[in-house]
Amino acid sequence: MNFWEYLESRHQQLLIDAYQHASVVFQCMVVATAIGVLIGILTYRSEWAGSLATTVTATLLTVPALAMIGLLIPIVGLGVAPTVIALTLYGLLPVVRNAIVGLRGVDPALVDAATGIGMSRLSRLVRVELPLAWPPILTGIRVSTQMLMGIAAIAAFASGPGLGNLIFRGIASLGSKNALNQVLAGTLGIIVLALLFDAAYVLIGRLTISRGIRA
Repeated sequence: MNFWEYLESRHQQLLIDAYQHASVVFQCMVVATAIGVLIGILTYRSEWAGSLATTVTATLLTVPALAMIGLLIPIVGLGVAPTVIALTLYGLLPVVRNAIVGLRGVDPALVDAATGIGMSRLSRLVRVELPLAWPPILTGIRVSTQMLMGIAAIAAFASGPGLGNLIFRGIASLGSKNALNQVLAGTLGIIVLALLFDAAYVLIGRLTISRGIRA
């Protein structure tokens, strides 16, 4: 059975695995973005707090994915839980770092002008600072998503969802007639999903970033 015949005979299962892979990455990125931006908001005004937040999230990223998932299994068990926790933790660094950089990069004159017309601190943050910091934040989200696409494949080690199961099954059955097809299908599926997500982020950027800020 060649690769195209394999895809034709397994297309339904491949679509299910691809959907699960995309779903877990998307959900983890939503959580990582919310937590990362919040951390950025709480720490960007203080040099030491921002450095601490960046250092802690960077340290999490240095832990090997297999080790992270292996440490989580005795605590939360197999399946979706260790996958979601690990991916969320791995997705924090680019979002936190870019949120801090973006918020610190807002022109103080614009913040002073907003203060001068009577805006509260919360209003300045929501209506002035965050919109201006959004381009670097979106870049951090894009970087995190690309990383998590690959890391999510390792979640199959803990019976997690996604295309990693194909890759692991193929590696475990090397020498069988469909082993290479499984590895190739899983790998190419992850690449396609990563490209689709990145294209979606480009579209989101065009819709949410004004031309003046892009310039």
